[in-house]
Amino acid sequence: MAIQLQKGQRLSIGLSKVCVGLGWDPNPNASSYDYDLDASAFLLNANGKIPRDEYFVFYNNQRSPDGSVESSGDDTTGGNSDGGDDETLTVDLNLIDPKIEQIIFVVTIYDCKTRKQNFGQVRNSYIRIYDANSNEEICKYDLDEDYSIETSVEFGRLYKRDNEWKFEAMGIGYPQELDYFVQKYT
Repeated sequence: MAIQLQKGQRLSIGLSKVCVGLGWDPNPNASSYDYDLDASAFLLNANGKIPRDEYFVFYNNQRSPDGSVESSGDDTTGGNSDGGDDETLTVDLNLIDPKIEQIIFVVTIYDCKTRKQNFGQVRNSYIRIYDANSNEEICKYDLDEDYSIETSVEFGRLYKRDNEWKFEAMGIGYPQELDYFVQKYT
């Protein structure tokens, strides 16, 4: 049975290839626009920065240069699934460049200012880690706080400690767009 994580909780992964599934449902009638949430991964070195632009995996760069992180692509409506993952990032921990020490998973709302959208208008948001080979869910973190002004969330991170990969549920909301994280991590 999968572990239901709370904000700040950490867990050893113990696998070499995992999928990071992210899901959400828009609140009905909250906006006349579709909700285009975008999952991104920032592969960071010891300085907390991406070594090169290509270590930022998102809808316009769907694979890291070392081949360790790959995106399923952009779901522009949140309708890729009915109750399941809308976007998935597959992570092969054996392929991660040795200089990478953590991977931050961020979800942002595309064109949020023009569309006047925020995470308070989105429900059932979560991040989950599951075995890429067996599809067995390892852990899940539900974003259950009220993010009425936040337009982006650092959902969680994989990080290396003593040569072991662990996951931390973060749930840190920001009233920022994707550009903020690009500046923060470059």
